[in-house]
Amino acid sequence: MKFLISVIDNLSGSGTPEEMIAIDAFNEGLRASGYFVFAGGLTDPKGAIVIDNRGGANISTNAPLFAAEENFSGFWIIDVPSKDIALSLAFDGSKACNRKVELREFFS
Repeated sequence: MKFLISVIDNLSGSGTPEEMIAIDAFNEGLRASGYFVFAGGLTDPKGAIVIDNRGGANISTNAPLFAAEENFSGFWIIDVPSKDIALSLAFDGSKACNRKVELREFFS
């Protein structure tokens, strides 16, 4: 079962050095357990571009989809045997990065 763990940030800035150490340790634990698929951080949403080319509309914006205080600042993709393990890892990831996270399962 594959899951996306999205990190929710209030645009307070990148992780502190202590948070980055905890995140690196969390990533190493995912790798050691064989659950790690991919992880990445995202740039500030001010640089986001929304593109709509449905029906050849050729529209783009120089703004994020949502104008909100909270945005996604990073994510993990994990591959685990159960939702319970994914939930436990989401709690661990939230603690490591010191932010809220959202857990969502991929369609199988």
